[in-house]
Amino acid sequence: MSHRPFKDRIYPQFARIAQALASEKRLELLDLLAQAPRNVDALAQETGMSVANTSQHLQALLAARLVETHRQGTRVYYSLAGDDVLRLWLALRTVAESRLAEIDVIARDFGERDSAPHVQRDDLERLLNNGNVHLIDVRPRIEFESGHLPGAVSIPAEELPDRIESLPRDLPIIAYCRGEYCLFADEAVALLREHGFQASRLAGGWPEWRVEDRVIESGPSPVIRRA
Repeated sequence: MSHRPFKDRIYPQFARIAQALASEKRLELLDLLAQAPRNVDALAQETGMSVANTSQHLQALLAARLVETHRQGTRVYYSLAGDDVLRLWLALRTVAESRLAEIDVIARDFGERDSAPHVQRDDLERLLNNGNVHLIDVRPRIEFESGHLPGAVSIPAEELPDRIESLPRDLPIIAYCRGEYCLFADEAVALLREHGFQASRLAGGWPEWRVEDRVIESGPSPVIRRA
């Protein structure tokens, strides 16, 4: 019995996923949706695309069932279809890191990445359990409220210069953002160290923490008041 008819039908289904991922803009959309659900206007603004182009890319992701939608009032919001999609994106990235030397070269072209000390995620868990660290999330507030690391305080990157004096000087500060290739945390650490803080960035960020099934929280940041 020939297996060809079966293979001719099954492999095109796998190809649907590969085809949906075969766009740098669609990968960026998945990376953004790993942070928080967003509507098409917000995604267009984040990616620098027109609303029409953003919508077309989202439709391709929808057709492959990598994203899903829900309605809030008159707006349609997009989100990842499941944690398996997040694992797929991170696995793709990991293979690219191991096979493409260009990725390391590009990462090293941005100076903050080499100069910012990194704290591993297992070490951060220990520090958090002992209360020996001040953790800040420098992503946009909508992303923090959708989900964040336990004990983190929301200080979006653009607010940090105005809030820097409210931070404790008696604890090390660890900043995290959207993931390994997000520069918000590197820039935050550079600014903090310029002002004399003992600051480091988390290795990886929110998606890496989430996919490892670690404890997470959601909701607004606590109000921190210091004398």
